[in-house]
Amino acid sequence: MRAAPLSAPGTDRRVDREFIARAEDHRALRIWLRLLTCTQLIERKVRSRLRGGFASTLPRFDLMAQLERHPEGLKMNELSRLLMVTGGNVTAIVDQLEKESLVERLAEPADRRAFRIRLTRAGERSFAEMARAHEAWIVEMLAGLSRREHEELLKLLAKVKASAMEASA
Repeated sequence: MRAAPLSAPGTDRRVDREFIARAEDHRALRIWLRLLTCTQLIERKVRSRLRGGFASTLPRFDLMAQLERHPEGLKMNELSRLLMVTGGNVTAIVDQLEKESLVERLAEPADRRAFRIRLTRAGERSFAEMARAHEAWIVEMLAGLSRREHEELLKLLAKVKASAMEASA
């Protein structure tokens, strides 16, 4: 007989990865499923709010965030690497953002075949507005934790990250 699900109350079990966990499963597996579920729940809300509030997508937001961190611009292959997506995905997003005058292509003097992508002034303003909203959404979604719990969670997740990186070495 299947044990009671370990998912959080009020979550939709059809989309809750944690629902597949059983009480007798290894604790590490249950932790992984809870992390995945939390990530997916937050990401789903962010995607919905970007679409509703800004007629934008998370991939566009992520690309603009990388460009905001690199005011000198980035080459397409650098964007692909940072975003961990194919060049084709980046090209499609850049093409659309360029049509909307949110990014511009700049010649790369060292390589005539390459160019840099940079936010335009309009792109900087648009991203700044989305970034402020994005931060507020994340703060809202994590408001159930105290400041001390935030710090504890950051420390614990740093240990998880280090352990995962070490295991894959």
